[in-house]
Parts: sequence; C-alpha cells; structure tokens
Amino acid sequence: MADLGIPKNTIEVLQKYNFNFQKKFGQNFLIDTSVLDRIVSAAEITAEDCVLEIGPGIGTMTQRLAAKAREVVAVEIDRNLIPILEDTLSDCDNVTVINDDILKVDINKIVQEKNGGNPIKVVANLPYYITTPIIMELFESHVPLKSITVMVQKEVADRMQVGPGTKDYGALSLAVQYYAKPEIVANVPPNCFIPRPNVGSAVIHLSRYEVPPVKVTDEKKMFALIRASFNQRRKTLVNSLNNSPVLGWSKEQIAEVLEEMQLPATVRGEALTLQQFAELSDRL
Repeated sequence: MADLGIPKNTIEVLQKYNFNFQKKFGQNFLIDTSVLDRIVSAAEITAEDCVLEIGPGIGTMTQRLAAKAREVVAVEIDRNLIPILEDTLSDCDNVTVINDDILKVDINKIVQEKNGGNPIKVVANLPYYITTPIIMELFESHVPLKSITVMVQKEVADRMQVGPGTKDYGALSLAVQYYAKPEIVANVPPNCFIPRPNVGSAVIHLSRYEVPPVKVTDEKKMFALIRASFNQRRKTLVNSLNNSPVLGWSKEQIAEVLEEMQLPATVRGEALTLQQFAELSDRL
C-alpha cells in the first residue's frame, strides 16, 4: 500500500472517496513522514506490543504501527472513514478497526481480549478539543498502560510538563505528573497537516508510573481538591477550596491545615507541588 505520509498519496485517497473533513471531529491528517517516524520511535513499539490507536483517520500512522507491533486496535469515531480504512489497511492483517467514540469504548475489555490483560501502548493524533478528557479517562480508569504517545496542541503539551509557579501549571499538569513521566518529543508546525490547523502541535510521550511518585490516601478526593484550587486561579487557596460545592471544608479548617504545613494563608493553588497537594488532601 502507498505510504500515506506522502501528501500526494493522502490527497489521492481523499479524492477517491470524496472525503469531506468534519470540523466537529477536529480532523487534521498528518502528512510528514519524518514526524510519523518520530512518533512511532518515541512510542518504542516492539513486535510483542498491542497498540491502541485513537483516531486513525485514513490509516497513515496505523500502517506504520502495524508494521512494528503484534496487534493494533484502532478506534475511529467518523463512520465515513471506515471504508477508507478498510482500503488503506487491506494489507495489514494485524489491525482491528472499531467505529466508536473512544470515551464510550470499554478499553479494559480490549486489553483483556487482545493482550491478555497486559499493559498496552496508546498512540494518537488527538483532536484538540477533546485531548484532556481522553488522556484523563485513560489514566483514571486505570487501564493497564505502558505509555501514551500523542500529538496534541503545543500549549497543552507544555501544560502537561510544567511545574509550580508558572502560568501554564494547573490541574492537567498535576494529573499527568501523578500518573506518568511526561516528555516532549517533537514540535510540529501546522504545515505538517492537511488541513492546516491554526496552532502549533507537539508530540508528547507519557511513560506510565507503576507506582505514583506521591502517596495519597484518597486519589479522587485529592483531584477534586486540585480542580477546586485552579477553578478560580486568582483566588487564594482558602477561598477557592471554601467556594467549592463538592468539598465541604470551612475556611477555618483549611487555614489551620495550611498553617500546620507552614504555608501562608494567602497561598494560591499554583504555588503547591504535587507532594503538597497530596499532604493537604490527607490532612483535610
């Protein structure tokens, strides 16, 4: 099958099927062979691996994954792409295409059936509007995962790896860093896609921790606390947490615990490390 990473081949396939890009699915197809190769090499795919690909599009990356992995499961939401995938992946006998929304798919079931419950690797070129829900769902549902290698909007990639005290630091940074070690692998300009997005992109590799780097008694409670801390960024932590309808702690309780932790009463959420959030959650 022709290499779809070459723009001419992508255009031929799109014309053959009279394919129209769907804005609601945030479709931007990668047309740069060197970027595709960087993603596959960053994902460290071996012949033993089962890979879950989210949003295969016309199968550009899927072809490369199929050549390296034992098995690829590709989940595509746009049913107009299914006949195209049947065509472009006709030579790949180790690929299963599922026409569904990744947020509704039982990934644990796929892992059981295709990989005997062993950790899988996720590779995706994610639509920007839904990047965070997908990544959080993968982590929070505790699917057996080795790593996630994704193409995301550049500023989202930056947000995933920054530390306290920066303007990009927030709930996403803390959640990603609790579950995985983030590393930006490549920056990708808009001209590597068809159609061109309006923003720069980046490939980020998230290597899943076997054990999170901090200990916390109640993970869900800690993340509710973190979300509340950043819902109103400019407010002090005492006020942000006190304003949260789901937490139910008084200002006095919160202030007392901050004092025990030797943090000023005026501290904001963006100043706290993951370790401090875990401690705050446990103490409260």
